[in-house]
Amino acid sequence: MSTTNTVDTNTHRAARTHTDETRPARKTTELIAYVAAVLAVALTALVVGNDGDNTADPFSAEQALRYITFLTIGYMIARGLAKSGSRGRVSDND
Repeated sequence: MSTTNTVDTNTHRAARTHTDETRPARKTTELIAYVAAVLAVALTALVVGNDGDNTADPFSAEQALRYITFLTIGYMIARGLAKSGSRGRVSDND
């Protein structure tokens, strides 16, 4: 009796495309969400505070920059994780 080696070609194809799945940062929704979050923090810092009564600003520029820095670090980690283990594509520069 002969045995045949049945290999699911779809599994191999899916494994190959999985490593090429990531897109350049400018083509992702992560970038849009990051820019929206940074704008929200900046606008909130601009609107909140300065009530004209010379009281302490509850959301100062220093805090806004801190939150923007946290967002940037989170975005960089997310992109790094998305790119880890993936090969570059020729179309990345398009």
